[in-house]
Amino acid sequence: MAITDWPAQERPRERLLEYGAQALSDAELLAIFLRTGMNGKSAVDLARELLQAFGNLTALSAASAEAFCAVPGLGPAKYAQLQAVMEMARRALKEQAKQRDALTSPQAVRDYLRLQLGTREYEVFMAVFLDTQNRVIAMEELFRGTLKETSVYPREVVKRALAHNAGAVIFAHNHPSGVAEPSRADEAITRALKQALALVDVRVLDHFIVAAGGGVSLAERGLI
Repeated sequence: MAITDWPAQERPRERLLEYGAQALSDAELLAIFLRTGMNGKSAVDLARELLQAFGNLTALSAASAEAFCAVPGLGPAKYAQLQAVMEMARRALKEQAKQRDALTSPQAVRDYLRLQLGTREYEVFMAVFLDTQNRVIAMEELFRGTLKETSVYPREVVKRALAHNAGAVIFAHNHPSGVAEPSRADEAITRALKQALALVDVRVLDHFIVAAGGGVSLAERGLI
């Protein structure tokens, strides 16, 4: 049965308009994005199959163009739309993070970092540079590659902090394995960066380890 034949109170779009997007399930939200289903399948049916095939919305949004377009009923146009939606979400969160105090309102920074890094297939090391009032000045990707293979050079980080006239910095990197638990190497790199930045009076406020399933704050673990 097509969604248009459903009772109005059960249709995803109508439910969103009535109760808000937060009231919808993942499948219903995805169905609104898909707009149409296939022969014998409603958009909700197709959405449920997609979530089952990829595992969750995070994995679906991180899927390659080849994997995404291999699913019957999808194609390059839908893939482009999905990537546009994800990029708009990243930019919106980045703007929110820039408008708030990173210490008193840390959730916007965390949400941005999770969306930016959580689905990367390779390791990325980022820095969020802050002014003396803990407001975001800039967010930069500094290094790529696993931390065992690609060194994080404290000297380069210090140069970027001075270039931004930063008073503090928050670091973040992802674990493509999906496990956000910090390693000994993560702790060692954080200590080295903290020592180097202390020489130029820049504070290290936190280091987030990000994975698709969540994130860990080294500051909250007492490791900063």
